Amino acid sequence: MKIESLVSCPDTKARAGQVHTDHGSINTPVFMPVGTAGSVKSLSPVDLIETGSQIILGNTYHLLLRPGMEIMESAGGLHKFMSWGGPILTDSGGYQVFSLGQLNKISEEGVVFQSRLDGSKHKLSPEISMDIQRVLGSDIVMAFDECTAYPATIQQAKTSMQLTHRWEKRSLNYFRSTEPLYGHQQQLFGIVQGSVYPELRKESARVLVDMGFDGYAIGGLSVGEPKEDMYGITDVVTEILPQDQPRYLMGVGKPEDLVEAVNLGVDMFDCVLPTRNARHGIMYTWDGPVSLKAAREKDAHIPLDSECGCYGCQNFTRAYMRHLFKANELLVYRLASIHNIHFYHELMSGMRKATLEGSFSTFKKDFYNRYNLKRAENHR
Repeated sequence: MKIESLVSCPDTKARAGQVHTDHGSINTPVFMPVGTAGSVKSLSPVDLIETGSQIILGNTYHLLLRPGMEIMESAGGLHKFMSWGGPILTDSGGYQVFSLGQLNKISEEGVVFQSRLDGSKHKLSPEISMDIQRVLGSDIVMAFDECTAYPATIQQAKTSMQLTHRWEKRSLNYFRSTEPLYGHQQQLFGIVQGSVYPELRKESARVLVDMGFDGYAIGGLSVGEPKEDMYGITDVVTEILPQDQPRYLMGVGKPEDLVEAVNLGVDMFDCVLPTRNARHGIMYTWDGPVSLKAAREKDAHIPLDSECGCYGCQNFTRAYMRHLFKANELLVYRLASIHNIHFYHELMSGMRKATLEGSFSTFKKDFYNRYNLKRAENHR
C-alpha cells in the first residue's frame, strides 16, 4: 500500500497524502474513531459521516467474543453488518493480550484466554487472528503482536519484541496464503515494538521493513511511559519506516499528542479518548478541554465552541448540555461524542492544510499557545 500524492513540510517531518482502499480514499493525516464492538459508541454511521470520519476501527478480540465469526460471516463481513460503507481497520487482538493479562496464557503458539463475558476459553494465534480479520473483511488488517507492558527491563522488552517478530512473520505468511472473502482487497500492517528502548525500536523497524508489509504501525506506546519517551521513540521509528508507505501510531491520543506525532511524520491515529471522555463530560475545543461538570457552565448560555460547526455547537448551549449531563440524559452522550469526533477531524484537517501550505511549524506553535493557555484556565 502506497501513500500517494505525498507532500512533506520543509521544516518538519509532517506529511500529507492519500491512502486508497476499495471502500474509499483517505486523506492523511487521519484520525480513526474506535468502534470496538462494531459501533462507535452512541453514534450511527450517518453521524460518523457528518463528523467527517473517513475510516473507523473495529476490534478483533471483542467481535470474536460477540457476536462471533459465524454471525459475522453470514452477514457478509463487518461493513455490511454495521452498515458502514467506508474503510475499516481492525486490530489483531494483541493489545487485549496486554490489557486483559490476568485472563490469558501466552506461549510461542499464541494466547489462550478466558472470555470476560462468560468465562469460556478461546485461542488467538497469528493464523487465527488473520482468519478472523478475513471474516471481518476489514480494509486494513493488523499483524498479531504482543504489546510489551511498561515498565519493562531491556531484556523483557527484547524477548517480547522477538516473539512479536516471529508472530508477525507467521501473520504475513498465512495472510499471503489466503484470499479475501468478500471481493475487496485487504492490506496487512506490521507493528513495531521494543518498549522505550531506541535500539530495540530501530531493530524492530528494520526487521519488519525487511519482511515487506503493506504499511507499518508503532505499537506499545501510550501505555504509561513519559510523553518524552513516546515522542522520542516515534521520532526514531519514523526515521526508518519507508517514506512511501503509511505510518500508524496506535492508541494515541490527546490533541496535543496528535499535533506532536504529525510533526514527527505519523499519518494515522486511533484512540478511545474523544468518545470515552465525551461520556464523562469532557469536551475538546481549540481553547482546550471544557468540563460539563464545572459549576461555571451552569448558566453559560453560549455555544460550547463558537468555531465548531457540529450539530450540538450550532443548536445548544453549554448550560443546556451541562443540564443534560447532570440529569443523565442520553442525548448528551451523542451530542458530546459528535462534537469531540468532529473536533478531532477538524484538527487533522487543519494539520493537513498547514502541511500542504508549508506552514506546519506555525500551525503547531499557534495551536500550543492557544490550547495550553486556555486549558489551564478551564481547569482552575
